[in-house]
Amino acid sequence: MQLQVSNSPFNHEQAELLNNLLPSLTETQKVWLSGFLAATLTVSDTGTADVRVMEAQSSGKTISKEVTILYGSQTGNAQGLADNAKRTLEGNGYQVTISSMSDYKVNNLKKVQNLLIVVSTHGEGDPPDNALSFHEFLHGRRASRLEDLRFSVLALGDSSYEFFCETGKQFDRRLEELGGTRLFPRTDCDLDYDEPAAEWLEGVITSLSEEQGSKVTAVPTTAAPVNAHAYSRTNPFKAEVLENINLNGRGSNKETHHLELSLEGSGLTFEPGDSLGIYPQNDAVLVDMLLKELNWESEEVVKVNKQGDLRKFRESLISDFEITVLTKSLLEQAAQLSGNEDLKALLSPGNEEKLKEYREGRDLLDFVLDFGSWGESAQEFISILRKMPARLYSIANSLSAYPDEVHLTIGAVRYESHGRERKGVCSILCADSILQGDTLPVYIQHNQNFKQPKNPDTPIIMVGPGTGIAPFRSFIQEREEMNGKGKTWLFFGDQHFVTDFLYQTEWQKWLKTGVLSKMDVAFSRDTDEKVYVQHRMQEQSRELYEWLQEGAALYICGDEKNMAHDVHNTLIEIIEKEGQMSHADAQAYLDEMQQNKRYQRDVY
Repeated sequence: MQLQVSNSPFNHEQAELLNNLLPSLTETQKVWLSGFLAATLTVSDTGTADVRVMEAQSSGKTISKEVTILYGSQTGNAQGLADNAKRTLEGNGYQVTISSMSDYKVNNLKKVQNLLIVVSTHGEGDPPDNALSFHEFLHGRRASRLEDLRFSVLALGDSSYEFFCETGKQFDRRLEELGGTRLFPRTDCDLDYDEPAAEWLEGVITSLSEEQGSKVTAVPTTAAPVNAHAYSRTNPFKAEVLENINLNGRGSNKETHHLELSLEGSGLTFEPGDSLGIYPQNDAVLVDMLLKELNWESEEVVKVNKQGDLRKFRESLISDFEITVLTKSLLEQAAQLSGNEDLKALLSPGNEEKLKEYREGRDLLDFVLDFGSWGESAQEFISILRKMPARLYSIANSLSAYPDEVHLTIGAVRYESHGRERKGVCSILCADSILQGDTLPVYIQHNQNFKQPKNPDTPIIMVGPGTGIAPFRSFIQEREEMNGKGKTWLFFGDQHFVTDFLYQTEWQKWLKTGVLSKMDVAFSRDTDEKVYVQHRMQEQSRELYEWLQEGAALYICGDEKNMAHDVHNTLIEIIEKEGQMSHADAQAYLDEMQQNKRYQRDVY
């Protein structure tokens, strides 16, 4: 069929070219061309349509349009970024395979040409739980050479920790050692990761496009779903406080607050195992103490972000920036701006332990008192401060049981350090300042790595001392709503039975109704010898192992440094003893449970 110039948008020369091309195309080529034109149609700044044509460059090798994304995530951030990368790449014409590192068949790696790693660093430089097996394989002798691999790593971390983004750095280094070539340099992200992650993805897509022989610069899509009114990490919802109750009894050494917040009108939903992020404010008293040591007026107006939003200096220190943690990066930038020789000496090579000791337990006020401020203006002073990070708390209710509400269990943090009283930013805000009717900026952090079995008849064992009890309250509420028949067993611990038995009446009610099958408690300060949850587990070792043999899933929530480590070792001891296994076999048994998502942890 010939195109007629009179009824088409093409001139005579263009029409002839098309008439010569179209009859020679196969059906497959026509389908590809129509899809290509649809994908590359963009609107210019003037509002007119513009078709960007790909110019293929001759090369001796076919470059794959397939991309594999592997993520290692503890709280859900890395998984969320990996999901966004998948959507963006698919929008740019790539075929994408995405997988948790724990679910990925490692033998397939040698067939991959384009690999993206998105991984967080957990604890003191450790891989997240669902990255452990892949990390071990890649760094072991069984790992294959990967000369045909092109890769890039997006590393997530917290610069207040010594081993910042360590897991991402290890993957990046190891893939290179195995012969891989970087598509785009590794990007290390701090807690405020949105902008650097977007820049990394754009760089990856641009590099992939160039390898495909395209002169087109692909632009990443937004983190779908596209909804200007959707509440998220970058657009938090102001949730009204419905209740704020101290759960501890009079005379307790602890102060644990139960918060109930309204999500009405937000459209936010969650499942048991998810977390709530809260953007807190700094203590105004601490901010005023800091301002007394600085040379700038509290009313001076500063820009608080790249969008150019303006705020008074004092307000910005309260709402926008972190002032209670000293990162190495902050100290290094302050040394450059201030020229302070004592600070430069502290940061000099060989002083790592001294620097670590200095940062421990000190805040920005301590730093300014010791080394002075930096910069020639309030704007320059805040330019190197880290954005206020959100605090994540395990959600303590089922949405089915409490529609349009989210409950939290928050322990107030107060301690003495370097001659001053210190306070947890968010926990003390909630304990001392937040009243019924106030609002908090919040968002839902989905976490697929801490979820109940899909079958509600599967037995579960829950270990949650202190505020680690929170997600298990949501688990049991959900089981009650779903009328699940699976056995449930809770291990809970705290200091004193009389003052620190969190949600005691609720657990007793669930024990009576049978929703909670069994509960063991450990109150460490009620006996001469301290007793913790792991001791109760050892006392019940035979029955606990029987539950595991029956297919029970086991969950741990709470302190990582001590409790979670001790509970993990106790589990291996129980499996070794009751299963009559070697230590290595018991470890392998627990590893297999973790691989099958029967052993999950929400630790901090």
